[in-house]
Amino acid sequence: MIRHRLLATFAATAGLAGAYAATASAATVNPQEAVSQNWAGYVAGGTQFSSVSGSWVQPTAKCGSGQTYSAFWVGLGGSSDQSSALEQTGTQADCTAGGGTSYYAWYELVPAAPVKLDLAVKPGDHISAKVTVNGTNVTVWMSNETTGQSTTKSLQMNNPDTSSAEWIAEAPSACDGSGSCQPLPLSDFGTVNFTGATATAGGHTGTISDPNWSAQAVQLGASGVSDISYTSGSGSSSASPSSLSSDGSAFSVSSQTGSTSTGSAGGAGDYGYGDGGDGYGGYPGAGGGYGYGGYPGGGYGQYGYGGGGYGGYGYGGYGYGGYGYGAF
Repeated sequence: MIRHRLLATFAATAGLAGAYAATASAATVNPQEAVSQNWAGYVAGGTQFSSVSGSWVQPTAKCGSGQTYSAFWVGLGGSSDQSSALEQTGTQADCTAGGGTSYYAWYELVPAAPVKLDLAVKPGDHISAKVTVNGTNVTVWMSNETTGQSTTKSLQMNNPDTSSAEWIAEAPSACDGSGSCQPLPLSDFGTVNFTGATATAGGHTGTISDPNWSAQAVQLGASGVSDISYTSGSGSSSASPSSLSSDGSAFSVSSQTGSTSTGSAGGAGDYGYGDGGDGYGGYPGAGGGYGYGGYPGGGYGQYGYGGGGYGGYGYGGYGYGGYGYGAF
């Protein structure tokens, strides 16, 4: 199953919570980038947030011969190992094994599965999104400013996490039935530009660099203890955020991707996205698990990222529909 979550604690000289003494005249952005296995962008912390919002221009995925994935989103929570919750909404830019592209919008209330939104997205579209949490009530809103379409979902969630706010470009992860996750190959999306990035805490709304909270730049797959370590044949990838704009509301994330080769076919997945057909399967020898299905005739399952690339896991085979993104 494709998931959007932080896979490891950030590697940095200081954490977010309590790392900085905020003053009315000083921004609290840590100049040293943290390192994440799968996130790139900015994370704010040190308080409890009630909402997060931002905009971005949907990037174009540059596709070759392998399956790759990328997600762009805003969210609350999920920025530490201790957190089991994350409330987020965003868009996807993926590449199929045959070199095709897939663009769509979604929301996810971790630990629940992601859900596709009925909102058309294509490269170049200006997307705005907001996540609001009030007790156990979660509201996700997304608008395609280019087409004029928007959607709002009012949801219930036990124990949402509001300890951080995020504006992220991500390499999504494949997770099996036990909750074990591995980052997937990152799509070459070039550069994504985030604007209008704000968060609200205690009734106060400010940008990423607001002195009422601390903020941390996060790099994907560079140096550090949380670095991605792909083995031979699986390629490599990274993504880095720019500095913030003068008002702290805008930045960009640029991807740097390596080559991706295909491995042997994987096993069958018990659950998938959509209607079944050839899908993104489970782990070979594991007796099933979650599979990425739902693209009839798409040939997703013919090749996987097997062999030694992910410690013997082969992402391929056949996935079966029925559980995953859920109803529109």
